[in-house]
Amino acid sequence: MTTPSLPRLMIAPNGPRLSKLDHPALPISLDEIIATAQACHAEGADGLHLHLRSERGGHLLDTGLYREALAELHLKIPEIQIQITTESAGLYGPVHQMSVALGVGHKLVMVPLREMLVDNDDRAARAFYETCAERGIAIQHSLYEPSELDLLKELLPQKRFYSQSLQLLYVLGSHTGRVGNKSELSRFVIRASQLGMAPDWGVCSFGVNETRCLTIAHRAGGKLRVGFENNIRHRGGAIARDNADRVAEVIAHAMRQPFPA
Repeated sequence: MTTPSLPRLMIAPNGPRLSKLDHPALPISLDEIIATAQACHAEGADGLHLHLRSERGGHLLDTGLYREALAELHLKIPEIQIQITTESAGLYGPVHQMSVALGVGHKLVMVPLREMLVDNDDRAARAFYETCAERGIAIQHSLYEPSELDLLKELLPQKRFYSQSLQLLYVLGSHTGRVGNKSELSRFVIRASQLGMAPDWGVCSFGVNETRCLTIAHRAGGKLRVGFENNIRHRGGAIARDNADRVAEVIAHAMRQPFPA
């Protein structure tokens, strides 16, 4: 079964934590998410990292609502690849997260590795990854430290760990306020090389260095994720008008050179 490659430029328009108090253009409702995805696609984004919110704006991991949202998005903007997430934001445990990933029936899912192990249940994590592989679900493993590459190696079969279709997201910085920087990216890239990996990898970066970090990632052959989930500012510090404005800057500055072969 062929695993779809990661989009070259994925938009993460809202995430689980920010609200319209942080930026009035942050999309909360499904209609707003669809409109944002359409605007970002028009600027050049080819992927959407989909977080759902409740009517009150809270983070949601709900199988039925994900299915409804995906059906509407595929109808309104069929050209864009959509990735759902199992991120807990401190609200859900691994059992629920795994249930959503398997129950939605979608083929592209982002899964934070460390959240699958909060109960110290390696066997459950291994079984989950195996079931996803059997069902053709492409997991993008979200990693916050280079050492998590070694942890992932312990959990996956060797063939899958060293596959060029293994999808990774290197997270630079933190939602707690730590700004991403290029040295973090270098440590991820170096450790992957030391392990002999050649994965399908992407980068997101919290804070005002987002464009700079994505520029370096693009030059190194990585895929990019941009958007208000991680940062609302342009490289000079000005607040972006909306998510599409961030996509436009990344296209203009980070992706000026052709994607490495």
